Amino acid sequence: MQFWRRLLQISKQQSRLSLRHYSSENWDVISNNEVKRFARDCMTSVGTKPQHADSLAEVLVQADYRGHYSHGLNRLDMYVKDIESGVTVSDKEPVILKESPATAFVDGQNVLGPVVGDFCMDLAINKAKRSGVGWVVAKGSNHYGIAGHYAIRASEEGLLGMSFTNTSPLVVPTRAKKPILGTNPISLAAPGLHGDSFVLDMATSTAALGKIEIHERKQIPIPNSWGVDAHGKMTNNPTDVLNGGGQMPLGGAEETSGYKGSGLGVLVEIFCGILSGSAYGPNIRRWKNTTTVANLGQCFIAVDPDSFMPGFEERMSDLMGICRNQEPVDKDKEVLVAGDPERIHMKMCDERGGIPYHPNQIQYAIDLSNKLNVVSMEIVRTQK
Repeated sequence: MQFWRRLLQISKQQSRLSLRHYSSENWDVISNNEVKRFARDCMTSVGTKPQHADSLAEVLVQADYRGHYSHGLNRLDMYVKDIESGVTVSDKEPVILKESPATAFVDGQNVLGPVVGDFCMDLAINKAKRSGVGWVVAKGSNHYGIAGHYAIRASEEGLLGMSFTNTSPLVVPTRAKKPILGTNPISLAAPGLHGDSFVLDMATSTAALGKIEIHERKQIPIPNSWGVDAHGKMTNNPTDVLNGGGQMPLGGAEETSGYKGSGLGVLVEIFCGILSGSAYGPNIRRWKNTTTVANLGQCFIAVDPDSFMPGFEERMSDLMGICRNQEPVDKDKEVLVAGDPERIHMKMCDERGGIPYHPNQIQYAIDLSNKLNVVSMEIVRTQK
């Protein structure tokens, strides 16, 4: 209970800052269910199977609800175009090619990434419950949204969950000029007591591509170490990064340990592309290419902590409590663990009756609804 009281205190502090920010931006609030309905309608309007559309809509809403706007509604048009063009299909289902009591090799058969992700993580969860560990690798997949969505599925079952995916070549490795690695995210979700959990969900680049796209959409500069221009030089202009440049690995430049981020990106590539035999590295199609099948590789791991020393959740909560209770450098910025910022954002959304969206994002959704002839999202209220 101490954690939840502390979270409430932090949330109130953050909400005061957030409300001022959202108010100045005049962001509209839309209910989670309405965002999900809109995403589902958009996808079914271009021929997506309803169950597949539901899987995708759930991932997109969870991304925005958790505060990862780069991977939510911001991504919807990409999935629409993939189905419209036929480069991603919705008339098949993932299939198991090979399996053992603790492992499985899956062919996603080029359906939407969230469909493959849900199938594979559910398979890993079932194997972990029977064998202690479930390790599932897939080829033939597509962009699957936030990696944390799948890891959380396992942690909600009392397991450790891990999720990885390779992506289009967007990251310029240390000392190189051109992008050859993806943003290749890593996620780990570990359960604690009373619904608490540790949820790490991070790209192996300095920032997710979607965040750079959002900065371009808002017409604001990006921070140092997020990206380079076409000549491999660091830039603060998001357009230079998106048009001929590339992203920087976690750590940024070589002198600030960017080579570690490059190494982590290759680690994910080994788990996903090399292990599955999917496309990998520079062989993966370019970002938003709608003429070539993506054939992404993905990895899903579930581990039953009861296969090891009893009391995992107690120790996990103790460690998180130790971290959170450290004296902060800035009294207005509490020490958090991975997953806390998302919990704060979700609580803010709950208090306000939905997810707040930037005006540009709302306009994008209106334009998409007009194009696809689907009902626009209903706004709960507008911040004044």
